Amino acid sequence: MPLVAYTRVSTGKQQASGLGLEAQQEAIDRYAERTGEPIIGVFTEVESGAVRDRPQLAAALDLCRRKKAVLLIARLDRLSRSLAFIAQLLEAGVDVRAADVPEANRLTLQLLAVFAEHERQMIRDRTKAALAAAKARGVRLGAHGAVLAAGHRREAQLFAESLRGSINELRAGGCETTRELADGLNRRGELTREGGHWHPATVSRVLRRLTGPDPFPAMP
Repeated sequence: MPLVAYTRVSTGKQQASGLGLEAQQEAIDRYAERTGEPIIGVFTEVESGAVRDRPQLAAALDLCRRKKAVLLIARLDRLSRSLAFIAQLLEAGVDVRAADVPEANRLTLQLLAVFAEHERQMIRDRTKAALAAAKARGVRLGAHGAVLAAGHRREAQLFAESLRGSINELRAGGCETTRELADGLNRRGELTREGGHWHPATVSRVLRRLTGPDPFPAMP
């Protein structure tokens, strides 16, 4: 059966550096070479594993259904560590394989998803315990975070300012809604600050930084 490859990284920085993607693609290529099955499409998502809205994954699944292909991932955790998400995916009517466990079937993938979600919860519990222990020792929490947050806000504002010209041009051309602006920025090849595609919500955040509470003030 033909294969549709799906890879995911969590941040725009990882996408720009190739961190993680190269290893995923190598595992996928080795699997395809070993089985002799052709790869007819490759889709890459820049998104957190906790987010369910995955446009690239949706496009990959659509191609799988149309071409009766198999969705191939490098590792199960590249899909998500959410058991509910993976269970929902396995019910989508598309055969899913993982290159790191090629012998896995649907039941195996579901069991692996259970362990992956358990690992995520353990990480959360260890983090909470470490923070609680630090606080009990009198460590002041949040001071460094405040500095980081201020730096993040400055970077976000500078990024928004870099888009002011493009947004004004789109609005002058008739784009009136955040959906229209998102489509326009995507057509121009503009990427979000995280390196992904634009959606109405991401456009709204930029507009708030540029214009304040009113997302559509009169253009200068």
